[in-house]
Amino acid sequence: MRIGQNPAKYVKEVAKPARVTVAVLNYIPFLSGFYAQMLDVLKACLNSLYASSDADHPFDLLVFDNASCEEVRQYLLDEHQAGRIQYLILSEKNLGKGGAWNMILSGAPGEIIAYTDNDALFSPGWLGRSLQILESFPRVGMVTARPFRTRPEAITSTLDWASQTSGAVLEQGQFIPWQTFLEFDLSLGQEEAEIRQRYEGGSDYRLTYHGVTALAGASHWQFMAYKQVLAEFLPFQMDRPMGQVKQLDDRMNAAGYLRLMPTEPLVMNMSNTLRGVNAPAAAVGADAQSSPDGQTSPRPSAKGQTSPQPSPKGRTSPRPSPKGEGGKRKKYPLLDFPPIKRTLLALYDAIFRWYYDR
Repeated sequence: MRIGQNPAKYVKEVAKPARVTVAVLNYIPFLSGFYAQMLDVLKACLNSLYASSDADHPFDLLVFDNASCEEVRQYLLDEHQAGRIQYLILSEKNLGKGGAWNMILSGAPGEIIAYTDNDALFSPGWLGRSLQILESFPRVGMVTARPFRTRPEAITSTLDWASQTSGAVLEQGQFIPWQTFLEFDLSLGQEEAEIRQRYEGGSDYRLTYHGVTALAGASHWQFMAYKQVLAEFLPFQMDRPMGQVKQLDDRMNAAGYLRLMPTEPLVMNMSNTLRGVNAPAAAVGADAQSSPDGQTSPRPSAKGQTSPQPSPKGRTSPRPSPKGEGGKRKKYPLLDFPPIKRTLLALYDAIFRWYYDR
């Protein structure tokens, strides 16, 4: 038998979500080797979002964690408790990017979704500029907040619209500055000679419509879109955690939507390291501290490094489970035996550093 009345009955209103939901997908399974700096990268990503917020363009922040290690999950929980993350989803299983997208893009409460991977560094003004392009051009599918050279086959609908629409101006040339082009392609692990060849051998497409200028192209790693447009492409069927995400680019182009970018770089791909990243820009927020000259820098560890410290027990990987996803028993269960796991991951980390820290 009920005792008393639920006081929620007398609440006259509920909170309203912001029009824009910024959604971050995160996956950091352990903190060594390729992932050694990824917690710092994630912090830089979130801190750049905090720093870029302004009263004219409010947003809610949603983070979907795809079964990361304990240290990373605890950091996200702390950020949520501090009120810096409005919506936090912690998945017990790695659903892959497609599975995570299905939940994020259908469940985000905003009318507009600004999606990003966890390794993007945002500059002030990115949100307002992206909204300007999204709302100024007709039938926009997605807007990525920096210019880069997009695959020609993924922008055919954009170019067709620009060439056939009265009032639209379409120009072809090299409109992306060399340094902007180089910076982005280097972040993908490419060699400068190869990048130079691509830059000199290709061209960009610039569109102007009703006084607003944009470049043709966008990408799945960071984009803004109307939620109702993204719903047309759900659910995504991806059977691998990575490598199949270009289907969003291709399907959106095939459906006749425009894919656009601003002419100025307002987001940067950090990949898995803070090397070459402006430290003050990456350290605004909860994990920043002020230096004597008033600048901010990443909070150092006891040894003066900027990488996360291990927990007291030295664990840097998720708790092993005897079974994998779907209840199936994992292959080679001996690999989850803590002493073996620690030894192999330490060896992997050492080999990784031998090759990339030279």
